[in-house]
Amino acid sequence: MPRSIECPAFAFPIRRLQAMQISRWLALLVFFTPLSAFAGLGGDSNSVVTDQIHFQASLKTTQMTAFTVHEIHPQKGTVIREYVSPTGTVFAVTWHGSWIPDMQQLLGSHFQQLVSGAQAQNSVHTGRHPLNIVQPDFVFQQGGHMRAFSGRAYLPQMLPTGVHAEAIQ
Repeated sequence: MPRSIECPAFAFPIRRLQAMQISRWLALLVFFTPLSAFAGLGGDSNSVVTDQIHFQASLKTTQMTAFTVHEIHPQKGTVIREYVSPTGTVFAVTWHGSWIPDMQQLLGSHFQQLVSGAQAQNSVHTGRHPLNIVQPDFVFQQGGHMRAFSGRAYLPQMLPTGVHAEAIQ
């Protein structure tokens, strides 16, 4: 017979109580897992909605000839554009405004390339300067000053046919 823990109203078997505690912890873990793990550059078009929720922003979508542009307008004033190919992949992101957005959210799995590229550039150049990381599979460019930042990141191999990097603004 299983042991019981006394409660004013009724008794619970210990195994049932432990199972309830474990399921509460699992529910909390799922609830507090950051959505950024599922969003970002190179992700699918569903990541745009995840970013909209993360930045607490409105969303405007514009269909272009070779891609779709999703403009995310957070209340803080920085406009974020995510470029989605016809296959549904986010191949580029841009931003301009008074603050730099959460790069880990926007870049997703490519965030580590930003970190290592920035460290390499900072070891060569000291002081303030635009950040320009150009790799075969990842490009990141950012510049500006307080209240006027802008930048872009894109995946050259994922640009849709006929789309050049200059179209990403």
